[in-house]
Amino acid sequence: MTLFSTDFSVLLLDFKKIYTQFISSRLKFLLNKRCVVADYYQSPPIPSHFIWRKAHSLTGIWLVLFLMEHLFTNSQAALYFGENGSGFVSAVDWLKNLPYLQVIELTLLGIPFLVHGIWGVKYLLNTSYNSGLSDGSKPSLPQYKRNHAYTWQRITSWILLVGIIAHVVQMRFLAYPTSTQYDGQNYYMLPVSKDSGLDTLVHRLDFKLYDQIKIDEYKNALNEQTLTAVTQDNVALQDQRQKQSWLQALEAKSLGANEILIVTPSFGTAELMMVRDTFKSPLMIILYTGLVLAACFHAFNGLWTAMISWGVTLTAASQRLMRKLAVGLMVIITFLGLTAIWATYWINLYE
Repeated sequence: MTLFSTDFSVLLLDFKKIYTQFISSRLKFLLNKRCVVADYYQSPPIPSHFIWRKAHSLTGIWLVLFLMEHLFTNSQAALYFGENGSGFVSAVDWLKNLPYLQVIELTLLGIPFLVHGIWGVKYLLNTSYNSGLSDGSKPSLPQYKRNHAYTWQRITSWILLVGIIAHVVQMRFLAYPTSTQYDGQNYYMLPVSKDSGLDTLVHRLDFKLYDQIKIDEYKNALNEQTLTAVTQDNVALQDQRQKQSWLQALEAKSLGANEILIVTPSFGTAELMMVRDTFKSPLMIILYTGLVLAACFHAFNGLWTAMISWGVTLTAASQRLMRKLAVGLMVIITFLGLTAIWATYWINLYE
């Protein structure tokens, strides 16, 4: 019995030794083979089209967040409980005082808009629709709601392409307030059309009104001071130059027969009055209503599809939940945007 046990133990040890050597040699073989394969095999490069499509989707998500912030801020110019647009004024003044603002705008807005816009146009020029009726020459599947959403996503793309360019040109260049300094204080100037509510808003908001008569009176008084002055010290000369600079700022934009100049130390107040003046016009109200509706549908329908393409909502249940969330956000943000358009002048700041 002892001899048998000893022989079995030796046999077991020999088996373990042989098995260990076999496993070790097998692992070395596989590792060497893998290294050889790795030396010769290279993964294919990621297609540039895939990278740009993802960049288009990612910038779209970022622009959805910007749209939400932008329309929320604008709505504070119109909501009755916004205390004369003070929330709007504070938000705009805070943004205006950010350091390196132009770099921030270029990086966080200019580049994303450019990337999303360029590739959006490329997709538009190479797309086809299947939500309408057809004579059989092309697919027609109007019974599916997502096909109609796809079509409207492309239609709103064209609206946004034209509308955003026009919006930037108008608000950033044509109607943008001019600025000057007086006694070390920045002042912003904006010509607006006259209405009876401006006289009451002067007491509610921090601005002054200059009509053409008042500007001419200031100019004549300044000319008389220049003619009557015989000798002036450096302080008086500096004050004279400052008043001349102020006059040049007042005359920088010629006033029409029905226009008056708003002057304020707050850039936010100048922007608020620019928005108010813009939405006096029924035509501008109609155009901006269409732009806001197009932007909100495009943004939140795109957000829904982006969540699928990024693998966030892969199941049918998660997609249904995301659709409800997207629709809810679209309704809220659309309401805020339309409030800014319809209520800034006609309700909150009418008089």
